[in-house]
Amino acid sequence: MSTGHGGTDTAPTPVVEELGHGFHAYVQLDGSWGLNNCGIFVGESGVVLVDTAFTQRRAHALAAEVDRLTDKPVQALINTHHHGDHTHGNFVFDQAAVIGHRRCRDAMIASGFEVTRWFGGVDFGDIKLVPPFVTFEDSLTVHCDDKAAELHSMGPAHTDNDIVVWVEEIGLLFAGDLVFNGGTPFVLMGSVEGSLRALERLRGYDIRQLVPGHGPVCGPEAIGDQIDYLTFVRDVAGSSFDARVSPLDAARDTDLGRFAAWTDPERLVGNLHRAHSELRGEPLATPLDYHRIVDEMIDYNGGSPLRCLA
Repeated sequence: MSTGHGGTDTAPTPVVEELGHGFHAYVQLDGSWGLNNCGIFVGESGVVLVDTAFTQRRAHALAAEVDRLTDKPVQALINTHHHGDHTHGNFVFDQAAVIGHRRCRDAMIASGFEVTRWFGGVDFGDIKLVPPFVTFEDSLTVHCDDKAAELHSMGPAHTDNDIVVWVEEIGLLFAGDLVFNGGTPFVLMGSVEGSLRALERLRGYDIRQLVPGHGPVCGPEAIGDQIDYLTFVRDVAGSSFDARVSPLDAARDTDLGRFAAWTDPERLVGNLHRAHSELRGEPLATPLDYHRIVDEMIDYNGGSPLRCLA
C-alpha cells in the first residue's frame, strides 16, 4: 500500500469545524481515497447536509455528529456529484429529501456500487442506493433559514454532474470535488478542460471560506493550486500525445515536482487518459474504460492497491 506521500495506515478521527451562521464542515482527513468532507447546516426547524460518506460505519459516524449538534431532523441532503464517498451514506438519512443534478441521479443509478471493486480491503457495510429525489439542470436555491444556498451546475469537471453550494451572503463555498486541498485532483470521469473552466468561474466568487471535497477547510487560494496542477497535466498530455506515448508511460516518466507531496499521485495516470481523450477530439466526459485505467494506476503504484482508509 502506498503511504509515501504523507499517508499513514490509519485515518484521524473526523472533526466538526464551525463556520458560522449555523454552518459546519465535517472533515475527514487525510482526505485521500474515500475520506471526503461534508457540510452541516443546523437551522431553526431542521438540518441541511452537503454530501455523506463512503461506508456504512462512516455514514453512521456522520449521523452521530449531527445528533450531537442538534435534535432537529435532517430535512434535506445535497449531493455535489455521484461518487460513492459523497453518496453511499444517503440511506442513513432516510427522512431527508435528497437533492442533486439530474445527471447525478442518472449516474448513481447506472453505476450502482461498481467502484467498490477498486477498494477490495474496505468494509462498506450494508450500503443502499438512494439517488437524488429532487433534481435540477442549472441552478436551484435551498433556503437555510435566512441564508440562500445557491446550487450551481459546474460540470463536466470532476464528473459530468458536479455542483457547488454557494452561500454568497457569507462568502462560503462547498466546492465538492472541484477542489482537493492537499490531494491530487481526479478528472478521469470528467474533463481537464471543463475543470479548468469551472475553476476559473469559481475565481469570480468572493470566497471567504472554502470547504473542499477532500482536505482541510481553506480559502480561495486552493483554487489556484488546482488550476496549476491541471495546467501541468494538460502540458504533459500534449507532449506525450504528440510523441505517441501512453498515459501510463508518460506518468512514469513525469517528475511531479511540488505536486508529489499531495496524496494519491497515481491519479496522474487517469488524468492523462482524460486529457488524451480530449486531444483526440472526443466529447468532454466521454466514458472511458475506467476499470482498465484504475489497473494502470495500480501498476504506477508498483502493484500496490489504491490506498483507502475509509
